[in-house]
Amino acid sequence: MEIVILSVAAYLFGAVPFGLLVAKSRGVDIRQHGSGNIGATNVFRVVGKGWGIFTFVLDALKGFIPAFVFPLIGKLEGDYSVLFGLLAIVGHSFPVYLKFKGGKGVATSAGMLLGVAPAAVGIGFLCWIISMFASRIVSLSSILAALAVGISVWFLDETLVVSIALSMLALLVIWLHRANIKRLMNGTENRFGKKKEPAA
Repeated sequence: MEIVILSVAAYLFGAVPFGLLVAKSRGVDIRQHGSGNIGATNVFRVVGKGWGIFTFVLDALKGFIPAFVFPLIGKLEGDYSVLFGLLAIVGHSFPVYLKFKGGKGVATSAGMLLGVAPAAVGIGFLCWIISMFASRIVSLSSILAALAVGISVWFLDETLVVSIALSMLALLVIWLHRANIKRLMNGTENRFGKKKEPAA
C-alpha cells in the first residue's frame, strides 16, 4: 500500500504545471504564446530569462524529489527510485490537471536522472551544452542529450532496470519532440536568442 501511495503521489507531483503557474503569476497564459508548451523553454522565451530558469528548477525538482526522496520516505530499496521518477515524468508530460496535455519532460527527466544516475546526467548535460553552443537550438540539444543519456547508461555501472528505464525515457523525450523534429527537418525550428514574443 505504501508503494501505491508513493506512486500516485509521484505522478500527481510531477503533474503540477509549474510553467503554467509561473507564467500566470506574470499575467500570461503560456499556452497562448510562443510554442504553446508549458515547459521552461517557452517560459524563458515568453516571460523572461529569470522566470524560465526558475521554472526549469521547479520542473527538475519534480523528477528529483520522487526519485531520490520518496524511496527514503518509504525506506525502500532496489529500483523504486526509477519507478517514482518515471511516474513523475509521465505526470509532467501527461498531467491530469490539464487534460493530459503537458510539457516535453526534459527538465523533469534531468531531475530524475540526477537522483538515479548522476554520471549519465553529466554526459547528457555536456552534450546539451556543446549542441547549444554549436546550433543555438534548444529542441535539437534536448534530443541529442536524451540520446546521449540513453546510450551512455549502458556503459556505466548501473543496474539492468536503470539502463532499460533510462533508454525508454530517452525514447519518450524524443517522441515528445516529434513536432520539433519536423520543424528541424523543414529548417523552421526557432533558434535561441531570437527576439521573444511580447508577454502582454
